[in-house]
Amino acid sequence: MDIEQKQEEIIEHFVNQASNVKGSSLTTVIGEATSHPSLFAFSEILSVPNVIELQGTEHSICLDLLRMFAHGTWSEYKRNASDLPPLMPDQVLKLKQLTVLTLAEANKVLPYDVLMQELDVINVRELEDFLINECMYVGIVRGKLDQLRRCFQVQFAAGRDLRPGQLGSMIHTLSNWLSTSDNLLITIQDKIKWADTMSELDKKHKKEAEERMEEVKKTLSLKKSQTLSRQTLTFEAMRSSPSLETSPVGLKSAKEQSLLWDGDCCTG
Repeated sequence: MDIEQKQEEIIEHFVNQASNVKGSSLTTVIGEATSHPSLFAFSEILSVPNVIELQGTEHSICLDLLRMFAHGTWSEYKRNASDLPPLMPDQVLKLKQLTVLTLAEANKVLPYDVLMQELDVINVRELEDFLINECMYVGIVRGKLDQLRRCFQVQFAAGRDLRPGQLGSMIHTLSNWLSTSDNLLITIQDKIKWADTMSELDKKHKKEAEERMEEVKKTLSLKKSQTLSRQTLTFEAMRSSPSLETSPVGLKSAKEQSLLWDGDCCTG
C-alpha cells in the first residue's frame, strides 16, 4: 500500500473520531493523531466542525497544537513552546519529520548544517540515521546522502498541508506555469508547421531535380541515337559506292597503262 492511500484511510479514521466527540475527548483524539507514525496531513481534521469549536475554549491550546503539526516546524514549536502543550517523544519525532518535508519544499539540496540546526541534531551520524530510518524508510522522502558535500539531495518529498494564504500563491504559480506552457506549445506548433513546410519544399525540389535528370537522360539518349544513325548511314553509303580499285574498268586501264610503258621502254 502506498503512502497516499494509507494516509487517506488514517485521515478518514481520525475525522470520524473527531466528528463524534467533543471537549476533553477531542483533545485525546488530537493527541493520538499527532502521534500516529503514519499520519502527516491534518487539514481534514482541522476542518471538522467539532475541532473548529475548540477555538476560544479551555481546550483551544490543543487546536493550536494541531495547527502547528499541520503547518509548523520543530524550531517554530520551540519558539512557542510556552503557549503549547508539551510533546510526547512520538510527537517530537513527527514534528521533526514534518520539518524535513517543509525544508524539502523550498530546496532540493539540503545542507547538513541546516538540517542539524533545524532538527537539533548534534552530529552527522545521528542526522544520517534520522534521514534514513525516520524519513526515507518511512517513505515520506527519497534522496541521496552526499557525505563529501555534506548535503541531502532530495528526489521526492511528500507534500504538507497548505498554510493559510498559500493556496492563492500556488494558484498564481500554476497560472504562470500554464501561461508559459501555452506559449511554449504555440512555439512548438509553429516549429512543426515550419518543418512541414520545409519538408514539402524539399519534396518539391527533389521532384523537380528528378524530372530535370530524366530530361537530361532523354536528351543524351536522343543525341546518342542520332549519332549512331548518322554513322550507320555513312557506312551504308560507303558500301554502296563503286571503288576504282575493284572496278573492271579500273583494272583494264591499269593494264593498258602497263603495256604502254613497256612499249616506250623498248622503243627507247
